[in-house]
Amino acid sequence: MNRKYRKTVIAGNWKMNILPSEVKPYAEILKAAAGRVKFCDVVICAPAVVIPAAVKAFKDTRISIGAQDVSEHDAGAYTGEVSAAQLKDAGAKYVIIGHSECREYHGETDRAVNGKVKVALETGLTPIVCVGETLWQHEAGASLDLVRAQVKSALYGIPAEKARKLILAYEPIWAIGTGMTATPAHAQEICSQMRAVLREMYGARIARAITIQYGGSMNPGNAAELLAQPDIDGGLIGGASLDAEKFLAIIQAANQ
Repeated sequence: MNRKYRKTVIAGNWKMNILPSEVKPYAEILKAAAGRVKFCDVVICAPAVVIPAAVKAFKDTRISIGAQDVSEHDAGAYTGEVSAAQLKDAGAKYVIIGHSECREYHGETDRAVNGKVKVALETGLTPIVCVGETLWQHEAGASLDLVRAQVKSALYGIPAEKARKLILAYEPIWAIGTGMTATPAHAQEICSQMRAVLREMYGARIARAITIQYGGSMNPGNAAELLAQPDIDGGLIGGASLDAEKFLAIIQAANQ
């Protein structure tokens, strides 16, 4: 794996799972091995109400806590939303933006994704920006064009010095929670095109410094092969992150 220019990041997305009272026993499993994790950063993206418990449980470890979404507004009359400043004050360091479930269930647009990326960066949170195609788009041969457009839209108006601080995640929607996984060759093809867009927007130096994750049903069985691809620098892990032992196995695959 090419780790010369960028860091490997393994992020778990708990989605709407795990109670605050369930975090501590989960954390004990990861904390036992956290000291041996030398070559990758580890992030747990928890529901907003679980963030304080996660921050406490992983205190004094190299495991960081992230959120799963953020408002594009700084503050105000936006009932039910959570601002970047609130997330940061609660102890979050990362935030997932543009996840396919937010796009589908909440009607999140490319413009909204762009606004959220900007406010996260301004507040000092590291955005994990998700892009990816549906099964219909994949079968229609539109994957490359769609993903390139999503990357350009998400990063519109973001200067190079800020862009280098974010993470991109390729999550083929047809491979999320379905048990299907993109082949390493397909995942690499898409991620390499994402990096090509970064080169077009920011130049080669910035492009090779930005971490790109794969986020479609990565598990202990396929993690090593996916992470061996030259443009895949980590994983955004959904279902497998709910099992601390499975998540640890993926972390260990990235730590080789």
